[in-house]
Amino acid sequence: MLRMRNFASAHVPGTISNHMTFADLGLSEDLLRAVSEAGYTEPTDIQREAIPPVLMMKDIIGIAQTGTGKTASFVLPMIDIMASGRRRALMPRSLILAPTRELAAQVAENFEKYGKNHDLKLALLIGGVQMGDQVKALNEGVDVLIATPGRLMDLFERGKILLNGCELLVIDEADRMLDMGFIPDIEFICSKLPETRQTMLFSATMPPPIEKLTKKFLNNPKRIEVSRAATTNKDITAFKIPVKSRQKRETLRWLLNHDQVETAIVFANRKTTVRELNKSLQRHGFRSGEIHGDMDQSNRLKELDRFKKGEINILVASDVAARGLDVKGVSHVFNFDTPWHPDDYVHRIGRTGRAGAKGRAFTFVAEEDAEAIANVEKLTGAKVPVFGKKDVRVDLVENTPKPEETAQPEEHPQRSRKKREDDDVAPRTKPERAPKAKREPRRSRNEDEAPVAAGEWNGPRPGFLDISAT
Repeated sequence: MLRMRNFASAHVPGTISNHMTFADLGLSEDLLRAVSEAGYTEPTDIQREAIPPVLMMKDIIGIAQTGTGKTASFVLPMIDIMASGRRRALMPRSLILAPTRELAAQVAENFEKYGKNHDLKLALLIGGVQMGDQVKALNEGVDVLIATPGRLMDLFERGKILLNGCELLVIDEADRMLDMGFIPDIEFICSKLPETRQTMLFSATMPPPIEKLTKKFLNNPKRIEVSRAATTNKDITAFKIPVKSRQKRETLRWLLNHDQVETAIVFANRKTTVRELNKSLQRHGFRSGEIHGDMDQSNRLKELDRFKKGEINILVASDVAARGLDVKGVSHVFNFDTPWHPDDYVHRIGRTGRAGAKGRAFTFVAEEDAEAIANVEKLTGAKVPVFGKKDVRVDLVENTPKPEETAQPEEHPQRSRKKREDDDVAPRTKPERAPKAKREPRRSRNEDEAPVAAGEWNGPRPGFLDISAT
């Protein structure tokens, strides 16, 4: 191909410049025009390293942090590779496997955006929607098939798709495939593909089982590691907050109100927690929505669309949104629960700090999360710093009243703030009264909403931070 010959003559291996433009990578003029119209001028590290060998039809193992442009690093060269060739019914020419519906849809959006000047037809095979339109698209022939393993296996077993014409395979977020139990399906799918194909595997982390997968199904792959596996994005400032479980909601609301939050994703481990937390935030006046695995696909896409359009600015989510969700301007990520799997931490906080923007991430660590946060720090090779006074985005007033003070009307509004504080330290002498029985704090039905007994919690609270030791 002329494109490959031009690239080979213009570039010497190992001499890729850090100031290279997309035009230097050997992409076609039509594709460069689409990239420029999308507002991009310089490729990211993973794109600089991956696009040239992909164009040269090499197998690739790509390891990079989330938010660094992995998707475009295979979508862009695939558009040019697929530009020539003929479509056939039921036989896709290329296949991209993604672990979640959201990630698959994100890849499809990239193809539509960058491939608008090419005559390419793609099909999206995901669960939660009717098969009819998907089968119709396959019957008409597709150049690019983007699928989740479950739906692909279903259609394959029904005889609605043939894989022996696939020239190119991409496995995206391979470590997530492992977590979700898709590896046997991946092995079966690979066994049905032609042996003479190009295979690319991309992920932010690379556990040993995935390494074994690459040895089995990739042919002399080029390994591209633009950052150490499981490292976090340097543009993300991350903190952990020691907190009691029943104070998580209060702490979250305080941060949402005080840390200059523009848009945020709040991750929880359980779908029930996602639903309850979203309702709680809405009761307190926040513009929030939710997304989790129990929602059908149309409602999930609707909530994502509301979030992207700014109709809501807080998205409470399970790990279905931890990968593949690319929303510009997400300023904060909150791990309401410390993730059970340390790899998920890297992917969760990677929803912020994307495309060179700065982001902040907070992880709530209850007593039962000690092992989980230790595993995160072991995986990333760095301690997550504890959130302290110096880290707050707004200036804290030294004597900010506590919630119970602000919630009650002032009995003596004419008295100065200083006098009220003195009274707190040395109350006025009052006539002696018979001692009253000590009452226990009334507990809410919802454990997360239970009030705090004085002095029993050392973490941040709305209105003040007990962080004098930091």
